[in-house]
Amino acid sequence: MSKVFSALSVSVDGYITGRDPAPGRGLGDGGMLFDWYFDGDVPSRVFDSFRLSEPSARFFDDAAARVGASVAGRNTYEDSDRFGDDGTPHPAAPLFVVSHRPAPRMTGDRQRLITTGLADAVAAAREAAGDKDVALMGGVLVTEALKAGLVDELILHQVPVLLGAGRPYFHGLPEHVRLRLLEAVPAPGVTHLRYEVVR
Repeated sequence: MSKVFSALSVSVDGYITGRDPAPGRGLGDGGMLFDWYFDGDVPSRVFDSFRLSEPSARFFDDAAARVGASVAGRNTYEDSDRFGDDGTPHPAAPLFVVSHRPAPRMTGDRQRLITTGLADAVAAAREAAGDKDVALMGGVLVTEALKAGLVDELILHQVPVLLGAGRPYFHGLPEHVRLRLLEAVPAPGVTHLRYEVVR
């Protein structure tokens, strides 16, 4: 059965955007969280424009190759300018956007709006992913998926910076979520941490 996971770049103090993320402005001053995508000389096998360090390329491409569908929250969708002309965050996977109100101008033919909740979005993404995995995007969405018991793994691309403010990776949880470290890969400008959610 496919797994559901999240893989986000995060500051040491837990933020996935800078102070003023907004449509048209991207991630605010949190753009530095993604410098490691372009600071190496190894081309990604999955994302044509990425040039990563050797350890980052190995880790990142292994995770990206797992993705058969993505699920994003409304804020992530809009802050990312609806993922540009292609309309998806992954070159080979459809996108499911969770929103309780219609999204303005869905772009691309590989996007689908889900207004009936996160569980339905994950179920639709699992079906679309086939034997591949489902990637979750957005702090609120990941937190809600953790509350619902839908997450199998968390990947933190931890960047050595304290942003001080922004959108956090994790929001309030009603109880502890235990994690088991599966992999830790230090790389220039980032440490890749892969955790299993313990049930």
